[in-house]
Amino acid sequence: MRERPRFMALNHDFGPAVALSCRECGARYDLGPIFACQDCFGPLEVAYDFGTVSREDIAAGPANIWRYRALLPVPANVADKPNLQPGWTKLHRAGNLGAELGLRDLYVKDDSGNPTHSFKDRVVSIAVEAARNFGFTTLSCSSTGNLAGAVGAAAARAGLDSCVFIPSNLEEAKIVVASVYGGKLVGIEGTYDEVNRFCSELIGDPLGEKWGFVNVNLRPYYAEGSKTLAYEIAEQLGWRIPEQIIIPIASGSQLTKIDKGFKELIALGLVEDTPYKIFGAQAAGCSPVSAAYKAGHDVVRPVKPDTIAKSLAIGNPADGPYVLDIARRTGGAVEDVTDPEIVAAIRLLARTEGVFAETAGGVTVGVLRKLTEAGVIDPDATTVVLNTGEGLKTLDAVQSEARPTAVIRPSLDAFRTAFAN
Repeated sequence: MRERPRFMALNHDFGPAVALSCRECGARYDLGPIFACQDCFGPLEVAYDFGTVSREDIAAGPANIWRYRALLPVPANVADKPNLQPGWTKLHRAGNLGAELGLRDLYVKDDSGNPTHSFKDRVVSIAVEAARNFGFTTLSCSSTGNLAGAVGAAAARAGLDSCVFIPSNLEEAKIVVASVYGGKLVGIEGTYDEVNRFCSELIGDPLGEKWGFVNVNLRPYYAEGSKTLAYEIAEQLGWRIPEQIIIPIASGSQLTKIDKGFKELIALGLVEDTPYKIFGAQAAGCSPVSAAYKAGHDVVRPVKPDTIAKSLAIGNPADGPYVLDIARRTGGAVEDVTDPEIVAAIRLLARTEGVFAETAGGVTVGVLRKLTEAGVIDPDATTVVLNTGEGLKTLDAVQSEARPTAVIRPSLDAFRTAFAN
């Protein structure tokens, strides 16, 4: 193993995690608050020795992500610690939406049911355990909105300080959610990519001493939280992998980790090794991965975001090349939809299934619709589409058409007149 950086965890409990491994060259490192390989600068991810894990062991666990603690870099007693206990969100059988799109076995994985109403609670809860192990006292992040709220809430529950950084032009609701938990909230005049670069600089400065940046120096652990979406979907489908799944792309990490989760379930014998296709979804105003996929490129060229889907507005997605590999390997695709298509998809999902998605959910449902109409999606296959956040956080996207169907006097005659036709 390589030299230990500052705040290396010694004699702490990371459960089945045994090392960090470079995704590019395979170099291995002791578990620590590092995220890039010292040899090739490739991204590091957690390596495990799982041992034996059974469906019965998992089912005996709590109704949150800690039922999968034997597959995560967390201690066995993690459920007993003060944390948000996210996960085990609903997998809706979307019969109405499926009927409208011509899909016979469609599901919506609705992660708006998490404590701060987005999937970010999953990843942050894993990062909190790493921060505790490394002795960090402040939890931090760069964020397009949802992550800032999740970090603020998780830090408050864990008894840690928090300081989160966001682009200053985020949706008002997300700014409110990020600020209410009592930590520091700093708006940066610039894009998310500029915010992220600033946070990378802060890590090396004395001002950032003992700070755990969940999506920078704690990123290998943080990213593992997305695997729990794969675990839950498979378990909720009766321990089988969906044949098709549509996942939003911001950094691309969620998509790559869901794929990793499926592969782990297969390797452990928890599900049958059946083919599955992964489809990535982007907003047209920030679609560098989609553009690379359509052009047949392996390199993702950065763009300047311009879309209402601000939670996906990462112009230089770190995991973009790996998303391309997965989409091509599984026979999936990467597609994008315009802002008007996003709004229409938000309304479609709400009207058919009673699920009010934020703009990222509009992107996934919009891409599902687009690919179905193009004949890319198999209408007979079990298909899952992700909604990763709550629509109340992005009201601006649908507010222009939000008005009463009618305004009447309080009388039956007025009601009959208004709705006579």
